[in-house]
Amino acid sequence: MVRFTGGVELFEERRKLIGQILIEQVKKFFISDADRDFYAKIFPGSVDPESLKRIRKMETADIDAVFALEQTVYKYPWTRGILVDCMVVPGYFCWVCENEHDVFGYAILAIGIDEAHIMNLCVSPDAQGGGWGARLLDQIIAIAREKKIVDTLLLEVRKTNKPAIALYKKYGFKKIGERKAYYPSEHGREDAVMYALPVS
Repeated sequence: MVRFTGGVELFEERRKLIGQILIEQVKKFFISDADRDFYAKIFPGSVDPESLKRIRKMETADIDAVFALEQTVYKYPWTRGILVDCMVVPGYFCWVCENEHDVFGYAILAIGIDEAHIMNLCVSPDAQGGGWGARLLDQIIAIAREKKIVDTLLLEVRKTNKPAIALYKKYGFKKIGERKAYYPSEHGREDAVMYALPVS
């Protein structure tokens, strides 16, 4: 979990975030994506909706959509404040999956000394099974490999999250331990399984 210390620091970071939001809105007004604006808007129905889906860097303007998705997918979601902090703290890398209209997935990676950590990887229930979780994971692994200081990619996953565990194992992640009572659950706390992947 990301936390700022001190009220002045938090105020300054959030002030910068507001400035970034305004800049992004101005850029969107003047800069268009040819595929999305031209084909999707001028010739609706002429383009396969799947071809308009993509992964891109998360923008501050995406926070509300990401927060809504977080609340939809998880019984114990992150707060909006945590998502905001991930956008402004150095060393965090955030992406979204989007289609013509909506954000339907996202991933957050934190990079420190010697290791990177998958903080969150989430795909909308409607889009699950379409390979977007794997595409986000490809993006995370590629970024971790680009960083010369990183030799290991780490993550935790609920012990009961079998689809996610199967995906991580497919990519070569190996179990390195467990964190007891790590996640909140309906029946108290649930253990997390820890996985690691060498990336250097």
